[in-house]
Amino acid sequence: MAVLGLRNIKRHIRGISDIRQITRAMELVASVKMRKARELLGKTRPHFQSIEDVINDIIIYIKEDESRKKKRKVGHELMEAREVKKACYIIVSADRGLAGSYNVNIIRMAQSHMDKQAGEVSVITIGQKARDYFRKRDYEIDGEFTQISEDPTYASAKSIAKLCIEMYIQGSVDEVYLVYTEFLSAVSYNPKLTKLLPLEPKIKESVEDKPQTVKFMLYEPSVEEVLNYLIPKYIESMIYGALVESATSEQSARRVAMKNATDNAGEIIDDLQLKYHRARQASITQEISEIVSGAEALS
Repeated sequence: MAVLGLRNIKRHIRGISDIRQITRAMELVASVKMRKARELLGKTRPHFQSIEDVINDIIIYIKEDESRKKKRKVGHELMEAREVKKACYIIVSADRGLAGSYNVNIIRMAQSHMDKQAGEVSVITIGQKARDYFRKRDYEIDGEFTQISEDPTYASAKSIAKLCIEMYIQGSVDEVYLVYTEFLSAVSYNPKLTKLLPLEPKIKESVEDKPQTVKFMLYEPSVEEVLNYLIPKYIESMIYGALVESATSEQSARRVAMKNATDNAGEIIDDLQLKYHRARQASITQEISEIVSGAEALS
């Protein structure tokens, strides 16, 4: 029985060691992918922030100009707010698991915001995890995009942007929200929800605690032409930026999860080895006792 117990412990140690090798390899792969994703994020984030600032300045200027000069209404159909009967959520998740609470957190945030909606909701899912979750719960899915979460492209963002813009213009939805994971550091990433449509100004406070204003802008050939060109680009850029942020966060979350799994496997192996040595020592002690007892019986 003791020999059988020792064999079971050794078999268990070998099994955990094999798992540790796999998780260690996955940690290294995730580290390489995270490094590449961070490089891409570093290149793209300033560009998208600049576009967001420009669009924000234009919207603020238009609204201030309308209220100041009482001119004809100037704007864009993607800036027109209306009664919200249906909201659409673009949810960026992963295609694979083994990333800790990454997918759970983003789905939980989206679900929580959806539950507060008075009207209908639909979703555009990015990644198999979000698709499977909302499909299983019979949500209306307006679009599915898979196999792009780890390697996002601007072409994919353009397709998603085209879909949500068409839905908003046609009146199929009255609001569009973007739910993704913002990358903060190698060990910090937070789910984030932002309103994509209709476009609204984001007032930033200055050092003097005064609202941000735009004093002068000259549009060529016209405000309408500028908005027709910039707004679709802005939507595409926001979605692509969210995809890049989420891809970086996903790899960071997977690296941390695999590192924790590797460390836990090491602790289990240490405990099993200690258990094995104690069992082996007890077995040897028992054998010695039996030999001594046999010798005494013969003498």
